[in-house]
Amino acid sequence: MYKNHSTSCGIIEGFFGRTWSWEDRKNYAQFLAQHQYDFYIYAPKSDKNLRREWQTDWPEETKVHLRELREVYRDQQISFGIGLSPHEIYLDNSHDQRNQLVTRIKEINQLEPDILCILFDDMRGDIPHLAQIQIDIAHQAADASTAKKIIFCPTYYSFDPVLEKVFGQMPEHYWQSFSRHLDKSIDMFWTGEKVCSSNYPTSHLDTVAELLGRKPFLWDNYPVNDSAVKSNLLQLRAFDQSHRLLNGKLAGHAVNPMNQPWLSQLPLASLPLAYENPHTYNPTLAFTQITTTLCGEKLAQQLEQDLHLLQDQGLKKLTDNEKIELRARYQQFTNNHYAQEIIDWLDGKYEFDPACLTD
Repeated sequence: MYKNHSTSCGIIEGFFGRTWSWEDRKNYAQFLAQHQYDFYIYAPKSDKNLRREWQTDWPEETKVHLRELREVYRDQQISFGIGLSPHEIYLDNSHDQRNQLVTRIKEINQLEPDILCILFDDMRGDIPHLAQIQIDIAHQAADASTAKKIIFCPTYYSFDPVLEKVFGQMPEHYWQSFSRHLDKSIDMFWTGEKVCSSNYPTSHLDTVAELLGRKPFLWDNYPVNDSAVKSNLLQLRAFDQSHRLLNGKLAGHAVNPMNQPWLSQLPLASLPLAYENPHTYNPTLAFTQITTTLCGEKLAQQLEQDLHLLQDQGLKKLTDNEKIELRARYQQFTNNHYAQEIIDWLDGKYEFDPACLTD
């Protein structure tokens, strides 16, 4: 199908908690290609070799999986990315640390990623001259990388006050420093007015573009459900109607999916519809259309009936009887990935990871 919009859309596997399997990740290549997505970025918070132990290369078994994953996405003409979080490297801004960064990026280069992300989210930020230190690190990473695109995530990636509450007071003129000194070829992630924003007013995106000196690369935290509150929810509804107005306002659009890979497909399939049909996109109709196509008519009808319980009421507020009834309803759909993820969720197999500090 011909793509009639200019915004590059993809997913970033960037959540806490239960991770996707390697098979799930491979399956997504075909799903993304079928729904006109352009990229996939591997950045699970559970991969210690991308975060807490970022200086250490992956074990060979993991590298084999990553090379296979890269080839699967390459075969589907989907760009493959890696997200590196050099955890609090700026607390020890020494020559040795910088050498380790270059060494690690050269190891990542062996996977031949199309995209390299340098991610400073979920880290302490009340550090003098933080922006300039991070800019220097981003430039050094970009110089060492063979990736075609570099995307940088600042520590403060939203106007949401929760970031300063959790990670410390943002240094003065933090964002303005990126506008003045970060290479314009490097994109910057932004999550909107909130860490988890439901919509993105064009006036807000224009303000951010002026502040950062470039269009924001949207890190869309819907439908991700790894936080203390949202881990109790299955976020299945189609993307908000405001998404139809985003074309031309962004450097790119990366969606952070749920811990449930199959159920994530339901909202994910709606985003391209919003971009493709800006004048007619209707989230309610999109949900019905997508669930019927992906799940079949009977399961789609059941999901529509239970949507309030699954997405609004949530696991902690369900009574024991409601859980039993829901489980019985979805057990009828044998060997069905979507139904099985609902059953697993009801059975508490997607526990909240307290390492996730924002909601």
